[in-house]
Amino acid sequence: MDEGSRANFADEVVRVRDSGLLGHSGRLRDLFDFLAERGPEGEPATQADIAETVFGQRQAEADDATARVYIHRLRKRLEQFYADRDDGNGRLVIPAGAYALRFERGDASLPVPLPRRPSRRWLVPAAALLALVVTFFIGRDLAGDAGAPEVNAIWRPFVESNRPILVVVGDYYIFGEIDPTHPERNRLIRDFEINSPTDLARAQEANPARYGASEDMGLNYLPVSSANALRALAPVLAQAKKPASVIAASQLSSDAFRTHNVIYVGLFSGMGLLQDVNFADSHFAIGETFDELVDMESGRRYTSGEALSLATRRYYQDYGYVARFHQPGGALVAVLAGERDTGLRGVAPLAVTGKLPDKLAALAADGKSFEAVYQITGQQGADLGEKLVDARGRP
Repeated sequence: MDEGSRANFADEVVRVRDSGLLGHSGRLRDLFDFLAERGPEGEPATQADIAETVFGQRQAEADDATARVYIHRLRKRLEQFYADRDDGNGRLVIPAGAYALRFERGDASLPVPLPRRPSRRWLVPAAALLALVVTFFIGRDLAGDAGAPEVNAIWRPFVESNRPILVVVGDYYIFGEIDPTHPERNRLIRDFEINSPTDLARAQEANPARYGASEDMGLNYLPVSSANALRALAPVLAQAKKPASVIAASQLSSDAFRTHNVIYVGLFSGMGLLQDVNFADSHFAIGETFDELVDMESGRRYTSGEALSLATRRYYQDYGYVARFHQPGGALVAVLAGERDTGLRGVAPLAVTGKLPDKLAALAADGKSFEAVYQITGQQGADLGEKLVDARGRP
């Protein structure tokens, strides 16, 4: 790297720090500082390096979830920073598959490898989204045939607004790992660090030993619980002045907030751009994994037990989340999310019922911004009980 690029790297580090986007303290800022101190040409850190140095986890395993989650967040924050402030002179990036901070010139581009077989990317997302759109039309028909359900205080501002509604469904990118000599070893992989074909191309460039056999298969998937949630929500939104459109979270851009009111339906792990939009002014934050929601004021942690108990007959707790707030550009935004499937499946009918808990109904009245957490008791994926554990106003 030439001296000019090193100077540009140092300048960008200062610019990102001074922006306040990462805060003035906290784990995200500590992680950024740790990577910046290693320099633009330093060896990529390992997950164990980050877990021990940044998070103080001295017994960290080589595959540490905390490091992965925070690297993912930091990458998204940098993307957000340059989406608003890109001057074309270059940017700081965290290459997919490498835990390092690098300077990328404004004219830099990475070639996307040609697929080894014709891409069918449109088939799976289109089929899934078509099913969701059909769900909305069924909801409209049901509303007309059986009488429209009562619209509660959460959704009334959406139904009465002259803005069209955009329903955003959390989705996940999957790529393949191909062994041409042993086809039986081929497998599909979901990696939270790789969310698009471009991310995969960057990972192959940065870490060919790990990703050299990977291939874009043209696949995305949606959690089944999203369909359950949309089925509950559809008859309510069918009463809106303008019909709702449905897209995947991976297709959402910031431009949508200028023209639409936006509703997210899905798991926390699939929010994409909406994760930063929602939690920028929230009382909560995603914890060390997407299975954890942290109350930033009290420190209380709401942690899903679904992953550890789903295969057994044990009861466990999962959590659902409902929020509504206004974006600076005028968009009204709602989030209907779960840590895991049980949480989303359980919270959806509670959020659309005509009789909300008194506390939540008061918070949601008159279009005010709020957020609420429900505890859902589950067993083998079934939601067996629910309790409102937190509800409060938000900016």
